[in-house]
Order: sequence, then structure tokens, then C-alpha cells
Amino acid sequence: MILTRHSPCKVNLLLNILGKRPDGFHALETVIQPIAVFDVLTFQRGDRLDLACSDPNLPVDSRNLVHRAAIEFFKAAEIPAGVRIHLEKRIPVAAGLGGGSGNAAVTLLSLNELFGNPLQPSQMHGLAASIGSDVPFFLQSKPALAVGRGEQIESVDPFPALAGKSMLLVHPGFGVSTAWAYQHLAEFTDALNGKPGRAQKLIQLLGQADLRPAAAEFYNALEFPVLRKYPLLAIIREFLEREGAIAARMSGSGSTLFGIIESEQQARVIEQRVRDRFASCWTAVVPV
Repeated sequence: MILTRHSPCKVNLLLNILGKRPDGFHALETVIQPIAVFDVLTFQRGDRLDLACSDPNLPVDSRNLVHRAAIEFFKAAEIPAGVRIHLEKRIPVAAGLGGGSGNAAVTLLSLNELFGNPLQPSQMHGLAASIGSDVPFFLQSKPALAVGRGEQIESVDPFPALAGKSMLLVHPGFGVSTAWAYQHLAEFTDALNGKPGRAQKLIQLLGQADLRPAAAEFYNALEFPVLRKYPLLAIIREFLEREGAIAARMSGSGSTLFGIIESEQQARVIEQRVRDRFASCWTAVVPV
């Protein structure tokens, strides 16, 4: 039996940091939107754990979240590690899109299915949270409010304000270290210690039919250190806004920018203008 699964990515419509916790993590509130850009994973039982990847630059040992998720699954399920996994990588790496976290979540779900569902949902969530703060989000498929360090997930219904809209993703061709972004956030006191409640306000506004009131509330605290170091990202964000994006922000710790655009046709036009202006960028247009 071979399982083939698509592994989506995400954008953070809002990322509000609420200070540093005693355990070293940052408290936060974030509104996460799943995005239909996919890696592809295949799983087949084997006599040992073997991970292969289409991207030769990615490790295939415990430094890869797929490998780590598989090890944690077999340990928790008390099953000898035996599976062959192939990862077809299509989502940019170190991009703020959660590609690796999605891969880890899909690995947990797929192995649980492949081996007869030995783990309950609560156990799966615990494993996901231990692997990474973004991983629990990808155990489900809806938009969500995430709090704590990002591992506490509350699914929400699709947002009426985004219905029929398109999203243009722009990756500049380089990644940003999440650890670096959080470390240098300390230089921006107000962004490090945001006021709680912004996420709920955005969710309420996205529940309306008109996107424009909500667009003014899109926010990412990590833009402060990241855009200072990488001014090209600020230039791209301003370009998206100038070309007609209703809202434009950086996702996660970067380096991907997203713009929400009224229609797919308009998004395709802006995408071509981005490619003409910023030749090295990776782009994608997807329905929201």
C-alpha cells in the first residue's frame, strides 16, 4: 500500500507577539490561513525508516521535520520504525509558509493511517506540538486562531471577507532564519510586547463581506526586524499595494510576502508585473 498526500502551506494574516515567556518561547496570537500550494509526500511500509527528497539541499536525517515526525510517531505508537518516505518539495524553504511544519503534520497523519490508527487525536496533537509550534495547525484544514506559542489551535470557518479573492505569494529567492527574527525583535519593544486582542478583532472583521475594514488590521510584528535587514521585502510589499493588493504583508518570519487581490485575473496581471520588476522571485497565485 502506497499513500500519496499533499502537504499545504499557510500564511499568517496576523502575527502579534505578546512578550517572551519564562520558557524562552514567545507568547503570541496569530490568525492562520491555509494555502493551496503543496509539497507531495508518499509513504510505503518498509523494513526501516528511509527518507528521500527531491531537493538535494535538504537533509534527510533528523534535521528534517519529516524524519523527526516519523521517529516520534513510531516511538509513541511503540511500533518498529519501518517506512519509506519520499518528499517532493515545491514550497520554498525558510519562507514563512510553514512548509516543513506541514510536512511533519502530514507525516504524523499518514503514518497513523498506514499503521492502523494506533494514536488518538490528543496524542497526535501532543506529538505535533513537541515537533514545532506551527505543526498542530496542519493537523486540520481550516483557518485558525493560534495562541500560546502557536500550538494552541482553534479552528474557525472560512472568512466571508476572503470569499472569491486570490492571493499572490512572492518569495524573493532567499530565506530568513526564524530564530534570528525573534532574537532581533527584542530591539523593537512595542512589537515585542503587543497588546492582546488584535487577532479576535481581525477574525470579527473577516466575518463581514467587505475585506477593506479587515485589511487595515493585518499585522506582523516580525516585519520590524526582518524588513530592516532586508529592505527588498519592504519594496516588494509596497509594490503589491501600489499595484492594487487590498492587503499585503510578510508571512511568519519571512521571507515570503503575500497580497490579497480582488480577482484571479487581476492577480495574474500583478504577478507578471512582479516577475518583470523582480526577476529572481518565485511567485504563485492561489484562491484564498
